[in-house]
Amino acid sequence: MFLENTVNHKEQFGWIEVICGSMFSGKTEELIRRLKRAQIARQKVEIFKPALDIRYDEDMVVSHDANEIRSTPVPAAANIPILADGCDVVGIDEAQFFDDEIVRICNDLANKGVRVIVAGLDMDFKGNPFGPMPYLMATAEYVTKVHAVCTRTGNLAQYSYRKAKSDSLVFLGEVEEYEPLSRAAYYKVTMRDKIRNMKVNDAEEIIPKTKEPDA
Repeated sequence: MFLENTVNHKEQFGWIEVICGSMFSGKTEELIRRLKRAQIARQKVEIFKPALDIRYDEDMVVSHDANEIRSTPVPAAANIPILADGCDVVGIDEAQFFDDEIVRICNDLANKGVRVIVAGLDMDFKGNPFGPMPYLMATAEYVTKVHAVCTRTGNLAQYSYRKAKSDSLVFLGEVEEYEPLSRAAYYKVTMRDKIRNMKVNDAEEIIPKTKEPDA
């Protein structure tokens, strides 16, 4: 569990917190909660998100529950250090969409005394580690994995099943395009999809001709 009151003021270093999980697991909600608490404490806070994420608003970071906080959209991770100058706390949403430079930038900020809070998907729709997230999780002091509720079993869900017909790694969407699933439900539905998408080759390729005996 993350503890917010573990600050040693004699140590001039910050730290990294990662909030990860599947779609609809409450990652952004938890990010906003922590950032608003920092604002209440009168700390200087700056929030960033990828410029491509305009699902709810161009400038606001918005959770699925409509909780929101003002942010600065940036096209690349390299824009963050200059805009975060002088901040006590830096929040970054949808970190999986940033380039790998985000890992170095987060560590540089933490080394300068900044508290860095990062939220993002830990796995893509294929169930593979997503972008820079595993590296951020490895270098973070605190990692919080949150879960959604599986829409098919009611169990905890950690997979983001894509219902939309797209193989693009970056594909923004909501409940119409994605569904949170447990391991068992995700395995069953992906196996079903593989069977449906199998292409049956010509019978001669599947069953080779038997060689006729010589006369």
